[in-house]
Amino acid sequence: MSNRPIVLGIVGDSAAGKTTLTKGIAQVLGEENVTVICTDDYHRYDRVQRKELGITALHPDCNYLDIMQQHLSLLRTGQPILKPVYSHNTGTFEPPQYIKPDKFVIVEGLLGYSTRGARDSYDVKVYLAPPESLRATWKVKRDTMKRGYTPEQVMGELQKREPDSEAFIRPQRQWSDIVVSFYPPREDAEESNSQQNLNVRLVLRPTIPHPGFTEIIQSNRANYTSPIRLELDRDMGKPVDVLEIDGHATKEDVIHLERMLCSEIPSLIPFCSTDSNPDLGKLVGTTGEILQSYPLALTQLLISYHMLKAARIV
Repeated sequence: MSNRPIVLGIVGDSAAGKTTLTKGIAQVLGEENVTVICTDDYHRYDRVQRKELGITALHPDCNYLDIMQQHLSLLRTGQPILKPVYSHNTGTFEPPQYIKPDKFVIVEGLLGYSTRGARDSYDVKVYLAPPESLRATWKVKRDTMKRGYTPEQVMGELQKREPDSEAFIRPQRQWSDIVVSFYPPREDAEESNSQQNLNVRLVLRPTIPHPGFTEIIQSNRANYTSPIRLELDRDMGKPVDVLEIDGHATKEDVIHLERMLCSEIPSLIPFCSTDSNPDLGKLVGTTGEILQSYPLALTQLLISYHMLKAARIV
């Protein structure tokens, strides 16, 4: 294990799936080994103040980005911080928390890559980019069920936030090592309760060394309908590899890719199947039922691979 914490960033717009992905990765790495930080805690104004000022939480001026950057630098070197706490339930601030970093630190939120100093604190940077229509559906469901809003209020808030999303959130995609996009199998498909059927598109930038997927390339040549495909593409004008995993991938398809990852990082072996790690790919459905998504499981495993590789566990 590295003598300092390994820091993962997960950035994306509101309701893009950051918390779901964060929880799964923490389960893979061992929750006792992971410190989770939410950058929403660095809001400058509470909910009432934001409304009075006419500013959204997505705007850099609404956040103490200098303090966030300072705290990330301290966490990276293994030092503790006194972190502010923002409650989404009440829209107000609570007493700060003393945080001492564990072996791994996961930092999720809206503006985690907004400054150079913050970006330099991460070992692995992930950006979540679901289709906007799907993200809106997720946000309406989350905010009506958990935060007491009406659907009309949520849609109004999305419309009000759109200029700041365009100006400040989406440009952070360029700084990520991996772009994660869950999407329905068809463009016109309505999001159903069976969220485990969503496909995932993983953009793998050459900013970090990704696993060798030679077997997938060979399989693609033999079978163009394979549910797991590796392709060359361009993202934001730059060449990238793209790993596509369909929601209808079978358990056998998934296990094959899991073994490819785990052969490079022996420390991942205990987590390399849904049998040995039943929490892999688990998510809560819209009616509270527990579902399992193989594309989500493989996304969690790939990111965990990079965390362990950064820690030089061999």
